Amino acid sequence: MDLNQQIQLLTENAPQDGKTPGIVAAIAPVLKSVAGQLRHREYYLLQSLDSRWVVTTLSNRAHPDVEKRAIYAFPSLKDATNHAIAPKDAGTIAVAVPVTHILFQMVAIDAVDSLVFFETPGDFSTGIEVSRETLQQSIRAELQKHLQKRSSPQESQLPPDLA
Repeated sequence: MDLNQQIQLLTENAPQDGKTPGIVAAIAPVLKSVAGQLRHREYYLLQSLDSRWVVTTLSNRAHPDVEKRAIYAFPSLKDATNHAIAPKDAGTIAVAVPVTHILFQMVAIDAVDSLVFFETPGDFSTGIEVSRETLQQSIRAELQKHLQKRSSPQESQLPPDLA
């Protein structure tokens, strides 16, 4: 599924509350831009049977009191199930999730600081980190541009001698 199809599916599955589909459409350029920098169109995430993504807490070796909470995204099912963080119990499964959906969901998960996308099957030494804060800032900027575009045409429709 390409990125446009993923955005379409995300929009269709959004709550039809009169706002959320428009928000998804407005932030689609950010989601597609970030997803376009990644190698795969879907990644495997570890999740519990109640559909909660597995969050890993990482500690800084130099500063053990500094922690970061991350979700790992794997390029293959084999990588997801063989990684050291994969719990060996029956309560955790690996599921394929479209990359734009991962990014969209991550923005709403306060308990997560970043996503780590492993790009090369079998290689867990390097990954691409996407900070939740950076993604949120990009989305806020895109929403601001969207709101400005929406308000500009309305202003130009007002007669110049209205006052």
